[in-house]
Amino acid sequence: MILRDICKKYDKITALDHVSLALEERKITAILGESGAGKTTLLNVLAGQTSFEGSVEGRKVCSYLFQSPKLLPNLTAEQNLKFVLPKSVHAAADEMLGKVGLAGRERAYPHELSGGERQRVAIARAFLYPHEMLLMDEPFASLDLSLKKSLIELVASLWEQSRSSIVFVTHDVREAAMLAHRAVVLKHGRVAADFAVEGSPPRGFFERTPCEERLVRILTEEVEL
Repeated sequence: MILRDICKKYDKITALDHVSLALEERKITAILGESGAGKTTLLNVLAGQTSFEGSVEGRKVCSYLFQSPKLLPNLTAEQNLKFVLPKSVHAAADEMLGKVGLAGRERAYPHELSGGERQRVAIARAFLYPHEMLLMDEPFASLDLSLKKSLIELVASLWEQSRSSIVFVTHDVREAAMLAHRAVVLKHGRVAADFAVEGSPPRGFFERTPCEERLVRILTEEVEL
């Protein structure tokens, strides 16, 4: 998917300012930046959920994973997955719940699941939904370090099996350094940095990597745009 000269304003606030990106297929791209940098707006442009100026070429069918699980409360874990699937492939729901470590919890309702289990169901649903590109908006925020690490490893494992294109928004350099093939930093609605991350995900979570150090410098320095 190629974004050319994307601009988006909310009244007098410029969210995206002439952003151009060529997103690689079958790779994981992290979009980083402080609050108000334009990260979620960019994700919504990719999803076709907001108007904008500019052009998007090669638009993909997207699946969307939010920060909160957004499960249907009156459906079990299994039913939440089957809800997004054609009946002909409902059997894939049980298989996917096993992959995300929830075998035996198929008939549990969201209120009977822990926060981590609910997010696992949401991740399973996002990967199961027929898509060409998976968009994730702060999917690991507000989680303790151990749970965050395990869910990042889960996403990396599911990506290895599906090889779908993933774009995820985060403000956490550690998440990007562990999971992404490519890091794009937004500042004031513009691209401040765009570079490949060495190695294959998932990388060490508790190790300070060159990518993490580079991202910290970029995010903390004043960049001339």
